[in-house]
Amino acid sequence: MGTVVSWNVAGRVRSVAEQAAAVGTLPADVVALQEVRASAFSAWRDALAALGYPYVAATLSDAAAPAQPERRLGVLAAGRAPIEPLPPLATLPWPERHLAVRITLDDAPVELHVLHAPISQKADAVKVRTLEAMFAELAPPSALPRILVGDLNTPQYESREGEVRTFARTRAGKIRRDYGERHDAAELALIVGLRAHGYVDAFRAVNGYMARGRSWVYGHGKMGYRLDHVIVRELEPSACAYVHAWREQGLSDHSGIWARLEASA
Repeated sequence: MGTVVSWNVAGRVRSVAEQAAAVGTLPADVVALQEVRASAFSAWRDALAALGYPYVAATLSDAAAPAQPERRLGVLAAGRAPIEPLPPLATLPWPERHLAVRITLDDAPVELHVLHAPISQKADAVKVRTLEAMFAELAPPSALPRILVGDLNTPQYESREGEVRTFARTRAGKIRRDYGERHDAAELALIVGLRAHGYVDAFRAVNGYMARGRSWVYGHGKMGYRLDHVIVRELEPSACAYVHAWREQGLSDHSGIWARLEASA
């Protein structure tokens, strides 16, 4: 039916040409990017058009850069076929971190959500509020199949038996006092909670829990997290993998992820 690529491009401005060249090595129908600065929007728009993605929607552009430094990272979606932006979610604390569009895969309409969740340390519980708002938006029935992609900044750990642990817990599994139960539940909502509403994690559905898939790794290379995801409803993932080479080559601090999706039987 179609292939979707998602990548957190780390807010780079001078490296757009190299990053776009990497994206171009992986044929896809839709490209979703996170951490796209307003000052890099034009470069990305032009580079994606040259790769055969002339239809672009983004939350930030050259003329729309928020004043606060931590609010200068937006998200973007680009397609080979026309894409239709959908209304933004009014409940998000940082609305530039989410984009909803209607796309077509093999001539079938699909709803795509691109999300870059804030990290846990940000003030005013912006991560918790973001994840809660996204769950509230995605859980109810929808007229179209749905795809959620992006850097969700969770989970902290997944066992080979399928246990999922959030950043609200210590390595021993206890709730951190400074985070609490609400933070724990919010992080689990998209990774675990959406299962009850018909969603599947494309990477886990294809590869199981024996595969590590760490998409962000500390500088020493010994520890990391699977923060980047493709989660779908009413679509069947037939293939899904991380592109660790993009991170290992220094193009970003995140690996890319791609998924081949088929129509549900």
